[in-house]
Amino acid sequence: MARTIQSLERAAAVLRLLAGGERRLGLSDIASTLGLAKGTAHGLLRTLQQEGFVEQDPASGRYQLGAELLRLGNSYLDVHELRARALVWTDDLARSSGESVYLGVLHQQGVLIVHHVFRPDDSRQVLEVGAMQPLHSTALGKVLAAYDPVAHSEAMDSEREALTARTITDPESFEGVLELTRSRGWAADVEETWEGVASIAAPVHDRRRMPVGAVAVTGAVERVCADGEIQARLVAAVRDCARAVSRDLGAGRF
Repeated sequence: MARTIQSLERAAAVLRLLAGGERRLGLSDIASTLGLAKGTAHGLLRTLQQEGFVEQDPASGRYQLGAELLRLGNSYLDVHELRARALVWTDDLARSSGESVYLGVLHQQGVLIVHHVFRPDDSRQVLEVGAMQPLHSTALGKVLAAYDPVAHSEAMDSEREALTARTITDPESFEGVLELTRSRGWAADVEETWEGVASIAAPVHDRRRMPVGAVAVTGAVERVCADGEIQARLVAAVRDCARAVSRDLGAGRF
């Protein structure tokens, strides 16, 4: 069994204690409830306060949760708002396209799948919510790298592994792909990540017109492409879905 870090466990216990029960607690209350020495509890609270996770009332000296923790919580809720706003539109996209639909967001150096709608047939499929996809080779990743400066930096600074013979790894060629993505408003992945699989993705923007995610259809190359080209009807469907989700997030018309 992996060893845990005691100081982190104790800090987490302090935050959970402040999140429940009374809104504000004094040092003695926190120390006695958690079975800690006052000096230990004070050191934890001081560190959490410096990081913005805990605030101390100047008048009473009592502690409460800080604004930084609320900010982190809101960023988590933003992902869930994105998913909630996309539910109906992604279901419609799966039905109209006949393919699997994915909603992804930037996470660390990849794309985190936060919603997955199965292909509307009777084939056996595996739910991929929580899975990570590469930034440099997937349609979702290219869209995020094209529109989000942070994602762009992550994609350029990380190793772009050749996952198939079609994967673009050269920096200049990859930048060219991102420029093309921005100019036409969508990205494609034709066997660049998985043999026999193709994807089309478009960006989702929030009320500030900032890129907050991307939506994609994914399926067999022979269904997504026709005569060696991405099917225009699927491109239009993906872009319409992304615009609809963006409008629901307050972005207005794109």
